Amino acid sequence: MPAAGSGARFGQTVPKQYMTLAGRTVIEWALAQFMRDPRCVQIVVALAADDQRFGALPVSCDARLVTVAGGAQRADSVAAALAAVEGEDEDWVLVHDAARPCVTSQEVEALLRSAETSPAGALLALPLTDTIKRATAERRVMETPSRESLWRALTPQMFTRGMLRAALDSSRAQGRIPTDEAQAVEWMGAAPLLVPGNPQNLKVTEAADLALAESILGSRATAAATTGAGH
Repeated sequence: MPAAGSGARFGQTVPKQYMTLAGRTVIEWALAQFMRDPRCVQIVVALAADDQRFGALPVSCDARLVTVAGGAQRADSVAAALAAVEGEDEDWVLVHDAARPCVTSQEVEALLRSAETSPAGALLALPLTDTIKRATAERRVMETPSRESLWRALTPQMFTRGMLRAALDSSRAQGRIPTDEAQAVEWMGAAPLLVPGNPQNLKVTEAADLALAESILGSRATAAATTGAGH
């Protein structure tokens, strides 16, 4: 989990992954689905070198969790975390954004099942439904590209340990900076599988996203309590 960003776009002095959300921090929610899954044997979180917040969270005491120093770019943080992952090159690793607190267990399960049919890896994604506009620097419409084959990438993204490490090493050697792990793998000629995700699996980027995420998590807690009461 890359979590070394300062969250400058969020407009707060506290990095967005440490903002409070429905009683926990954003990063604790982002980790929750994996912490409760017994198939997850290790979790590596890449933090800023001067991070003083993560160690104070209860989740930091979990025996499966280790932290490493992240880098200037997302790819640097993922590479640093990957270097700390134990196991074999054939083992599957999942990369999840620290700012995506609403991922569901169903999404994770669907992603894991994709390993049976996609040796090139897979990622959660959503097909675009809105009309897309390509703009000029002055925000004038330049063209309306077809949305037919366009998807919006989400996380987690899943690849074998060896494949992802080779992809990130290759990108760095070429001086290229991927915006997500799938792009680095694509640059090696592979074609990861797109696994339909949940539209509620949002990324907290701005303050409005935090309010939306709180509403989503609150609705889920209410639904769970109602279901429990029914039993």
